[in-house]
Amino acid sequence: MIQTDICIIGAGPVGLFAVFEAGMLKMRCHVVDVLPQVGGQLTEIYPKKPIYDIPGYPEVNAHQLIDNLSKQIAPFHPTFTLGERVKNLTKKEDGSFEIVTSDQTTIQAKAVVIAAGLGCFEPRKPVIENLDKFEGKGILYMIKDPEVFRNKRLVLAGGGDSALDWTIFLASVASKLTLIHRNETFRGAPDSGEKVVALAAAGKMDLFLNADLQAAHGDAQLQSVSVVDRDKNIQTIEADYLIPLYGLSPKLGPISEWGLALDKNNIQVNTLDYSTSVPGIYAIGDINTYPGKLKLILSGFHEAALMAHSAYKYVYPNQKPSLKYSTISGINPF
Repeated sequence: MIQTDICIIGAGPVGLFAVFEAGMLKMRCHVVDVLPQVGGQLTEIYPKKPIYDIPGYPEVNAHQLIDNLSKQIAPFHPTFTLGERVKNLTKKEDGSFEIVTSDQTTIQAKAVVIAAGLGCFEPRKPVIENLDKFEGKGILYMIKDPEVFRNKRLVLAGGGDSALDWTIFLASVASKLTLIHRNETFRGAPDSGEKVVALAAAGKMDLFLNADLQAAHGDAQLQSVSVVDRDKNIQTIEADYLIPLYGLSPKLGPISEWGLALDKNNIQVNTLDYSTSVPGIYAIGDINTYPGKLKLILSGFHEAALMAHSAYKYVYPNQKPSLKYSTISGINPF
């Protein structure tokens, strides 16, 4: 069981900056995110997108911003649970919280901060026969540890950057690698697409273009995948694993069941400190809503600062925080 002062749900830029603000007040943070790496949308969807409205940076790309935020919070030694979705949140009699993830990781926290951006990102799933039967039994949607696929028969599906990047990386890991893409051209970076085509031409992998997944087959575990092309020809591919990489879609997910006051898919907050209708739970960043809300990273940073000082009072009701400018106090790790 993990014990912490604050559990931050969401490892995007606002969630990471919340770690910094909490750390300056000597509060420990544990961060949970359904994605296998920190960064949220910035890392998963547009890592190379330039951002122009971060103070002090005339231009910074999304990946660089996440790298800088990670370095900024490193002195406070935050801990992480990545690749897992928060499933249950329970408030205990003493005002603290128990958080349980999809993989049964249990976290005890004195306060909770929801910094989930547009919500819980869930994989876009293909419409194929027997999908439900083999989910978790050969069909996966994220790659946490590439070594799991060492010397295995692996089928990837998709044509974006994630599918191309993983194809290039796993070509030397899997015993047999196949990429299936429903179109003739890729959506990802042209350079990556060229590398995938070159790997296929060299016989290091199989490439099916203008083809789509049809069905998954096997007994207790996935054993093969059938693919159909535009001429309705069907081919069966032996596979230990199938990983559809069709991107992610944001959903509110289990958050909707936590008794919070909502406005459609957003959490209503008090702009005094970005607290929710449940004492001890805060919401910052794109997940919250209030009059005049601007969905900007800059706004989320401001919300994180005010939230941290309020959370300190909730976590340590008998102590008074001392606000000092970082230029005076410096960074004092635990």
